[in-house]
Amino acid sequence: MTHDTLLARHGEALELFTEHVHAIGRDQWRAPTPCADWTVRDLVNHLTAEQLWVPFTVGGATMAEVGDRFDGDRLGDHPTRAWDHAVAGALAAFREPGALDRTVHLSYGPSPCAAYCSQMTADATVHAWDLARAIGADETIPKTLLDFTQGEFGAYADDLAGTGLFAPPVEPPPGADAQTVLLAQLGRRV
Repeated sequence: MTHDTLLARHGEALELFTEHVHAIGRDQWRAPTPCADWTVRDLVNHLTAEQLWVPFTVGGATMAEVGDRFDGDRLGDHPTRAWDHAVAGALAAFREPGALDRTVHLSYGPSPCAAYCSQMTADATVHAWDLARAIGADETIPKTLLDFTQGEFGAYADDLAGTGLFAPPVEPPPGADAQTVLLAQLGRRV
């Protein structure tokens, strides 16, 4: 996959999540999500913190150097504004000339920045579905993002539950479409 294609998918995933963030009703921030023990606010906070990490990570910072800077509530009194700010920084960082050719330092060690961007794209895609489910929005994952996410998670989806980042896989219903199969692999009940 070319860097341009990867950046297009990354932007598309963040745009999808952003669309859902902007659709959250005042009374929905405390609503449950498909992510165990997370409310809508917890989910948006999680993705916001992930985006806040990107400029530091792409800029060469290690986990130790960033420390606990992005722990806790990152949304404050204006969660949508906090999300938009974090997204702008993440988009800009990955689009810096040569950024995707760098090596970044992640919790599990050094990694190609392009692989980090791929993981962030797939994660945002799946969490966009989680957020859509939680707020009653359109749950359709666009085909470009579905194909991308299947490519990213498909080979090791069954191992993700062991990381603690995803629930154990569930059996998809007979004749399930590709989106349902992917979500079931990632522990989502559709």
